[in-house]
Amino acid sequence: MSKPLFAETVLKEFENIMLRKQLRPETVHADLSGKRILLAEDVQINAEIMKKILGMRDMKADHAENGKRALELFANSPEGTYDAILTDVRMPVMNGLEAAQAIRALDRNDAAKIPIIAMTVNAFDEDVQNSMQAGMNAHLSKPVEMDRLYETLEKLIGENS
Repeated sequence: MSKPLFAETVLKEFENIMLRKQLRPETVHADLSGKRILLAEDVQINAEIMKKILGMRDMKADHAENGKRALELFANSPEGTYDAILTDVRMPVMNGLEAAQAIRALDRNDAAKIPIIAMTVNAFDEDVQNSMQAGMNAHLSKPVEMDRLYETLEKLIGENS
C-alpha cells in the first residue's frame, strides 16, 4: 500500500486479503439457483434488499428479524433445509455472533458445516476475527457488493456440497 495510509484504503485491503484467503481458484463453485438461504437481518428494508439480491440468482430466503429467531428457524427445520446463513452481526435480542455459536452447538449434522456469513458494517480486523471465532465462514462488509456475495456463496456452498 502506498502512503499516506487512509482508513478506507486499509479496510479495503483487509477485505481483499480475507477474500483471497476465502476464495481460492481451485475451489468448486456451486450453482446458486434454487438454493435456500436463512437471512438474519433486523432492519426490514435491508432484509428486503437482500432478498431481492438473492432472488436475482434464483435463491429463496427465509427472513429472521434477529439472531434468536434465526436460531429457532434453523433448529426447527429439517436437516439440509438451508444451504447457507447470512447474518447481520449487530441485532437486538441475540446478535449474529451469538446466533452463529448457538447454531454450531446444535446436535445435528448440518449445524457444524452450514456456511454462515457475517454481513456487517463492522469491518476492522478484530471484527473479522470475532466472526471467525464465533464459527462463521466469511465476513462481508456492508454495503455488501453483489458480486462478492455471490462469489462467497458459490464457493462456500460448493465446498459444503
